[in-house]
Amino acid sequence: MAKVIIAGAGGAPSEGVIRSMLRCERGDTILGMGSEPTDLALSAAERRYVVPYAEAPEYRGRLLQILKTEKPELIHFQNDLEIYSASLLRSEIASCGVRTYMPSHQTIDICVHKHLSYLRWRAAGVRVPDNILIQDATDLRKAFEQLGDQSGRIWLRATSIGGGGKGALPTADFDFARAWIDHYRGWGQFSAASMLTPDSVTWQSIWHEGELVVAQTRKRLGWTHGNRTLSGVTGVTKVGQTCSDHEVDRVAMDSILAIDAKPHGIFGVDMTYDTQGIPNPTEINISRFFTTILFFTEAGLNMPKIFKDIALHNEFPVLEKRINPLPEGLLWLRGMDTTPKLVAEAEMNGLLIDLGSNE
Repeated sequence: MAKVIIAGAGGAPSEGVIRSMLRCERGDTILGMGSEPTDLALSAAERRYVVPYAEAPEYRGRLLQILKTEKPELIHFQNDLEIYSASLLRSEIASCGVRTYMPSHQTIDICVHKHLSYLRWRAAGVRVPDNILIQDATDLRKAFEQLGDQSGRIWLRATSIGGGGKGALPTADFDFARAWIDHYRGWGQFSAASMLTPDSVTWQSIWHEGELVVAQTRKRLGWTHGNRTLSGVTGVTKVGQTCSDHEVDRVAMDSILAIDAKPHGIFGVDMTYDTQGIPNPTEINISRFFTTILFFTEAGLNMPKIFKDIALHNEFPVLEKRINPLPEGLLWLRGMDTTPKLVAEAEMNGLLIDLGSNE
């Protein structure tokens, strides 16, 4: 049996990983660490350690102290800022005898800074919406003039480290956009892009030294509490659906290889469809699983187990299909304070009662 630490424990992204790893037959000990005590107390991890936020000066010392105390074989991170910070400490983590399964720091840097990803994709000929980095009000004015759709709207978002649609705003109002960036103190850290459709898809994958191990596609049919944000985006999927599309596979592979010629670790490509129905990459969630990874585990594809077995035992899965091994049309239904449910799309009507119209 091995000992594994999962960072960000108690939060939904990490708990999906922890609960997946706890289903492994090896009986490994899964420990958690996190910076939100009230989240951490909810974790399924066997032991839970409080750590400062990754940007705090005390983070490094506390992390290394935990590693020296517990002596785990593997540590895994599930938050962009912590992934970036831990990547800079990877030699010190290794000196404690602890493994990580991460791509190069250069790859992490490009992926967590979204405009750098855009520049790589543009140079490689990957189809992406036009982007302008907003340094000042002149750039913002140019963005409206050059990128606005028929309604004059552009898509603003923060390019700095952070998920959950950080700073996302569709708007046709220059003054509102300027005030929005002012609010975030985001000049030089926001980009504007041409508008895409609301339809999105994610390609979650694991790689090992340049070879694809497994990948599975999931559509997002809605965001939890999306109607409570200006952008409609929260980063929290309400309904996910397994799917398979060769065009999505191709775009995802091209997007990854444009950034890293020898991918290693976890790459989750988020894509949004344009008005011609072509998926455009918007970001790569690097070195972490998406929040609904337990969906795939429940459906029969335990990607955190695969990740752990490769990292600790150099043990690879035997799969009939490496790309999209799960059946299409499986739904993962989620809501706050309710247990998620896995159902086949065809079974949905059988779960509901519709009395029809009273008229």
